[in-house]
Amino acid sequence: MMRWSGAKGNRVTALCAGVALAAGCAVAQGTHAATAETKPDYEAYGARLAPAPVDPVIAAALRHISAARIEKTITTLVGFGTRSTLSSMETDLPPGQGVTAAADWVYGQFEQISKECGGCLEVKRDTFVQPVSGRVARPTTITNVYAILRGSEPKGSMFLVTGHYDSRNSEIMDDHGAAPGANDDASGVAVSLECARVLSQASRKGHWPGTLVFVAVAGEEQGLYGSGHLAKLASTEGWHLDGVLNNDIVGGNTTPGDTLQKKDRVRVFSEGVPATATPEQARRIRALGLVDDAPSRQLARAMDEAARTYLNGLHGEERFSVFLVARPDRYLRGGDHMSFNQQGFAAVRVTEWREDFNHQHQNVRVDNGVQYGDLVKFVDFRYVANVARLNAATLATLAASPGAPRELKIYAKHLENGTTLSWEAPDPAPTGAFHYELVWRETDAAQWQYGISIPASEAESVTVPVSKDNVTFGVCTVDTAGHRSLVTTVQVPAGNPTAAKRGWETAR
Repeated sequence: MMRWSGAKGNRVTALCAGVALAAGCAVAQGTHAATAETKPDYEAYGARLAPAPVDPVIAAALRHISAARIEKTITTLVGFGTRSTLSSMETDLPPGQGVTAAADWVYGQFEQISKECGGCLEVKRDTFVQPVSGRVARPTTITNVYAILRGSEPKGSMFLVTGHYDSRNSEIMDDHGAAPGANDDASGVAVSLECARVLSQASRKGHWPGTLVFVAVAGEEQGLYGSGHLAKLASTEGWHLDGVLNNDIVGGNTTPGDTLQKKDRVRVFSEGVPATATPEQARRIRALGLVDDAPSRQLARAMDEAARTYLNGLHGEERFSVFLVARPDRYLRGGDHMSFNQQGFAAVRVTEWREDFNHQHQNVRVDNGVQYGDLVKFVDFRYVANVARLNAATLATLAASPGAPRELKIYAKHLENGTTLSWEAPDPAPTGAFHYELVWRETDAAQWQYGISIPASEAESVTVPVSKDNVTFGVCTVDTAGHRSLVTTVQVPAGNPTAAKRGWETAR
């Protein structure tokens, strides 16, 4: 058991040897003794966390994301006339029109990207027949298209990015009428394709441990059917899926006269109480104050950190930030990330700052001088490119990281002002050098604030003079290049066998 010696700072010195936090362990060593009486314990015994250092390979990949290519992708998808999922069963559509033609085109794009990286992608179709339901009048063929970029660790973490390539107009059962779907959701598909293109090239400079999956699903507008099928496939096949980024309506709406739209940020929605939690598990999550620390929330925070590192405006790029929203989705709405949440996976939704509902789920028309319809002219391709950069930075950072620690526990057997924690190493064990970061934040803070470095050669347990009653604790791994894993927090098991093996543990 590692013990923290706060009086003279000798444990701080030991922890800082060789592996300093970005904020600098000199602060931890030089000021704690003098300020311990005036600062709260959570400030006095931890360094302020700073964004992770820039990885030159990731930064170079982000510079290759092209707004022009994104425009071409969105324009091409709009050109299929309708991408209604129901149109897959129609035989009287003009040649090259409909959702099946769109699926074939997306598949071809993934194949071309794979060819350019020497066959590095496994391009697949997930095709099934959806039975009759409220929005499916007859058995309907649905096809998801995806490409896998394998990491160097066969049993390592997987991270997935998706958008839906189907679309709709005002009439949900209309499988012939124009349904451009430029923003909803050709924009999300463009993000997935751009991430596949630049990250497949970047991976040639040295494989990351983690595996990346680039996806375009269908059936979203009919009831999340495509993502539901793929999420069940991932669960059944035992994918070590540690994060899903769902990009849906990320076009940065450009309605003339809308002065409230913000082009320097994007919203990221994440669930608190896991969708798979039983009533008793949900009760325990609330009782222990863990609502804001579900795996999906940690994934959202990882996106925020990636934005702070790579989209901060310091290297010539536009400044672009994440706005964290602590709820699963917008009011009255849902998205494909929810399908993965329902299988016990961490998943978030990425959506533009301010939506224009005249340009969603509408027939193309002009009424009283107002243009309706989800048209290309209302999409800001530079904005979509920034969303793609955010996704790519997050995916690459997590895939390059040593993997998240498992089974974080806080010991609460005695009344005391310090905190004893333990955890287990990532599974599989990292092959390269790494260290742990024990991090904490005030309970009402959105992002991690303080931390200490702990050499992996020490022990996966520590006692710190910080009250567990006043902060939330987490632990992550960091490699020598500064790639941080997802933060592991104390969790109540949520019922999914795969998730349980990946670190869901009960608080003590």
